[in-house]
Amino acid sequence: MTSDLDGVLARLHEQESESLSRLFEFLRIPSISADPAYKGEVARAANWVCDQLRQAGFNASVMATNGHPMVVARHDGPPGDNGARFLYYGHYDVQPADPLELWKSGPFDPVVVDGPRGKRIVGRGAVDDKGQVIAIIEAMRAWIRVHGTLPVAVTIILEGEEECGSESLEPFLREHADLLKADACVVSDTGMWDVETPAITTSLRGLVYQEVTVHGPDKDLHSGLYGGAVPNPVNVLASIIAQLHDADRRVTLPGFYDDVVEVAPRVREQWRTMGFDEAEFLAGAGMTTGLGEKGQSSLERTWSRPTCDANGIFGGYTGKGAKTVIGSHATAKVSFRLVAKQDPTKVVAAFQTFVKDRLPAGCRAEFQSFGANPAFQVGSDSPYLAAAERALERVYGRKPMLIGSGGSIPAVGAIARILGAPALLVGFGLDDDCVHSPNEKFELACFLGAQRSHAAMLAEFGRMRV
Repeated sequence: MTSDLDGVLARLHEQESESLSRLFEFLRIPSISADPAYKGEVARAANWVCDQLRQAGFNASVMATNGHPMVVARHDGPPGDNGARFLYYGHYDVQPADPLELWKSGPFDPVVVDGPRGKRIVGRGAVDDKGQVIAIIEAMRAWIRVHGTLPVAVTIILEGEEECGSESLEPFLREHADLLKADACVVSDTGMWDVETPAITTSLRGLVYQEVTVHGPDKDLHSGLYGGAVPNPVNVLASIIAQLHDADRRVTLPGFYDDVVEVAPRVREQWRTMGFDEAEFLAGAGMTTGLGEKGQSSLERTWSRPTCDANGIFGGYTGKGAKTVIGSHATAKVSFRLVAKQDPTKVVAAFQTFVKDRLPAGCRAEFQSFGANPAFQVGSDSPYLAAAERALERVYGRKPMLIGSGGSIPAVGAIARILGAPALLVGFGLDDDCVHSPNEKFELACFLGAQRSHAAMLAEFGRMRV
């Protein structure tokens, strides 16, 4: 298998300029899924990437949904192969480019520029997620050109709504579960530790997002006439939000920590020795001192601990100047980041009960949900994790870091829940790639390293058949 991989790596080196040209073609398509004005461009991107998969050797098609289309491609691997099938997930849609005036070049006119780490590709979607999708396709293209087949059976699903809520994803997964069935799912929409050190994301936090509105008086009141005599919804809601944490910054919802699973010792030890610079991390937010759950480092707080944050609170008079008013209602947007084994539905119920139990007489609460997704965690004994570790070490000459992420990728949970395919998150972005911001970029070294890494992972997955 090593000699098989050597030929593929040589082919990848030969086609570097071709792969960059193909990425540039992809990046020039403004597939902005959130804006209905770009519906045709999103469809054009789906057809373009479908054509690339066909050219690479896949049986590929564009499949309709109630929203933007899905692209599904399949390759059955070696003749007579009865080994595992791997599902690869990615997305071809991108974020809007605003504010346009902050871009140094056109967001959909990709360029290669010099940076402190060498050449970098600049353009909307460069790293999120078109560049990472193309890296996967290029690795598979090289395998098929060199050996006539892939070492394992592969299915690829690329969605066009990741950047606008993925509303069509779960219905599509349920409707086409047989077509998409796989033993494991590879997701390349995450990052590396640094440009020279690969990483595997072994945990993602889940997300519960609630909006709560506290209603009091039936109209706005003069605070001189009614202040101190009736409940003020702003005061009531602010008091409730303040009670969501104790003196140690732990969340006070009853049962909130009951299902929290501690990080595996092997992973925690690696985190403590990986050279994380907490001062630099805080400086990136314009802070010199952190604040969070007592006894936890900033890394542990963001990667492996559940949290609660008020993302917005408003009510009464919020315009310029003064207006002495008691508003009739007040609203807060509250999010909870969850870790493995926490049940989002239990957190929603606990939060709503927590609020209702603290309402004074004469007030009522109204709730609106904006998502409830579970966390994700890879078992430290996963054979797919071990295979990816071997592959990345083969390419980079060093063991990959096993990292966490404070964010969420809802598709990961949906694929595991509906298809039963555990996820393997191997991405090649960097923290300074300006994801969702002007001047989004993908280091050329990361783009090329991603291709080699996916080729090496395919080789290791093929060895798992034996």
